[in-house]
Amino acid sequence: MPVAVAASGDTNVVEDLYGILRVLSDGTVVRSPDPPEFCPITFPCDHPSVQWKEAVYDKGKNLRVRMYKPSGGGEQAGRKLPVLVHFHGGGFCLGSCTWGNFHSFCLRLAAEAGAVVLSAGYRLAPEHRLPAALDDATGFLEWLREQSVSTEAEDGWLTEAADFGRVFITGDSAGGTLAHHLAVRAGSATPKHGDDVDSVTIKGYILLMPFFGGVDRTRSEALEFLLAEEPFLNLAVLDRFWRLSLPEGASRDHPIANPFGADSPGLGSVEFPPVLVVSSGTDLLHDRTVDYAERLAGMGKPVKVVDFPNDPHGFFTQDPWSETTGELIRLVSVFVVDSCVSVAAPKTA
Repeated sequence: MPVAVAASGDTNVVEDLYGILRVLSDGTVVRSPDPPEFCPITFPCDHPSVQWKEAVYDKGKNLRVRMYKPSGGGEQAGRKLPVLVHFHGGGFCLGSCTWGNFHSFCLRLAAEAGAVVLSAGYRLAPEHRLPAALDDATGFLEWLREQSVSTEAEDGWLTEAADFGRVFITGDSAGGTLAHHLAVRAGSATPKHGDDVDSVTIKGYILLMPFFGGVDRTRSEALEFLLAEEPFLNLAVLDRFWRLSLPEGASRDHPIANPFGADSPGLGSVEFPPVLVVSSGTDLLHDRTVDYAERLAGMGKPVKVVDFPNDPHGFFTQDPWSETTGELIRLVSVFVVDSCVSVAAPKTA
């Protein structure tokens, strides 16, 4: 049950994430009812060219999805639109599809990418430790499949605009980690045949500064100026996220945290569609992100890397209406178009 928020100096507080989430010495988890300071209420709730609505995709867990589509959807233009399934960040401990910064980013993404955007919530740690979030993400894709074949799905609001043959999985930070694991699950599954053909076709994955970890520090994590307590996202905070979200007793080399850890599944035989990996130069996670992309490329996977050298982790949710965020969305749009184009093989003489 919710309890009063403990004071920041309370000696009973053993874990504290920005005052938004506190864990007390008896194991009680206290979440603030107020939006975080980095999510001001001044973020716009609407966009002149985007329609949006909210639905519950898992009633038992009360998990919600916010759905966005350009005004008129794709049906008025005589075509349906690609679908971007988006999972928010927050170290698996924080965040919601209802937060103003995530909402604003999805509004702009739908408008400027010309796509249906589905921002899906998932259960958070430490109340629900991993793999709960991954199970929920998998469950959301099952819900999406049900919507794609249902004649009564959300009274047509989604199905009239969404092209379920052009679906992309996107994720910010922890959401990017979910996108990776969804790709591995899908790419390791036995292909379906005949009447069992999947009604949803995933054309690609977009990992926006994914949240990966490991026991051994990378250079970008170990730089002394990044270890200070002042920055919004520092090494102590990253470790706290993993400590609260991974299964009890697990290290940062757990397969969910480290895709290349000793116990992680090999990726060589996994079939990947095109993957876009976005990194940022001032991000503690920069080296892990780049290493991830380089390893995939070394295995022959179709991966493209884009780097924003002067920007921080998650800049597009910190300032969803910035010029740089607009450039990111443009790159995502190009990736979506390119991944959907089938290039015929050249004829031989």
